[in-house]
Amino acid sequence: MAKAIHQIVAGYTNGDGVSNEARIIRDLFRSWGFASEIYSETRRILPELRHEARDASQLRADLGPDDRVMLHFSIGTELNLLFRDLPCKKILRYHNITPSAFFKAFNPDVASQLDRGREQLDLLAGCADLNLAVSGYNARELEDAGYTDVKVFSLILDLDRIQAKPSRKVLVEMDDAKAKVLFVGRMAPNKRIEDLLHAFYYFQKFVHPESRLVHVGSWAGMEMYYAMMEAQKKELQLEDAGFYGAVPEADLSAYYQSADVFLCMSEHEGFCIPLLEAMVAGIPVLAFDSSAVAETMDGSGIVFTEKHFDEIAEMLGRLVNDAPFRRSVIEGQFARVERYRKRDFAAELRAMIDLV
Repeated sequence: MAKAIHQIVAGYTNGDGVSNEARIIRDLFRSWGFASEIYSETRRILPELRHEARDASQLRADLGPDDRVMLHFSIGTELNLLFRDLPCKKILRYHNITPSAFFKAFNPDVASQLDRGREQLDLLAGCADLNLAVSGYNARELEDAGYTDVKVFSLILDLDRIQAKPSRKVLVEMDDAKAKVLFVGRMAPNKRIEDLLHAFYYFQKFVHPESRLVHVGSWAGMEMYYAMMEAQKKELQLEDAGFYGAVPEADLSAYYQSADVFLCMSEHEGFCIPLLEAMVAGIPVLAFDSSAVAETMDGSGIVFTEKHFDEIAEMLGRLVNDAPFRRSVIEGQFARVERYRKRDFAAELRAMIDLV
């Protein structure tokens, strides 16, 4: 009987979906009586979190003969090969790898890591005793790479954090009559921030002049892309379009509470956590149908298949101004959130873990 179930992550930080889930799973493992630690490379562990995570070089020495290890696979790293060669029962948790083509022009190093991740994904086929994908979309990628008996197990999210006490400063800053269009997600090429700007241009110019665009998300490592988006803003002569970067949770909560509509133009998502966060906050969601987006929406919100910016702007207007339509969309989203909340993720995970 295993005494420990440990986890490996490519990086360990705050505000990151993989790190957040690893914390939740670690606490579950511990509540079941297992020892459980999170391992990464020290240089990729946020300094203030180094008391929570261990350097991966210690992992092999820490393992007992019957222990298990879960790898959160999301990018190319030596830790994937470390996991492959561990002498223990193994669980692979696939979060998806963004296609490198999005990044080649903006950060070749990141593109190289993503390409390496795709190569390593092939190398790890067959090495794990249990393969868990966070979405059906991700499961199909694993199967295409030669993985068998792949199980879909949704991300375990702490949705209540979005309802944390909001920043009063941000609430005051956002307290005006302007319609606020929000997107939360990294400033990264796959998120298609340029399309977000173009849709907002049509919305502000032709549908709702008194409006504001709010983008919340880090641009660390994507400074060239960020500069291009700032230039795009100026070229479109957008007013009140703000890039707010990475923010504390209180600020994020305030941005969600202040928003009138959530617009996602992303072209690659393994799950897309902010879609559910927006639903919890009671904001109608309008999202482009790519990768796992429709799966995460689960029949709620508004999903569109073509990027006609004028039509997107018109729909934004309906979601902001047509009260019965807006209410109907929000009610459907609350139902989707309720379906998510009713799942007993702990029991589901325990049943699958016990198979290993």
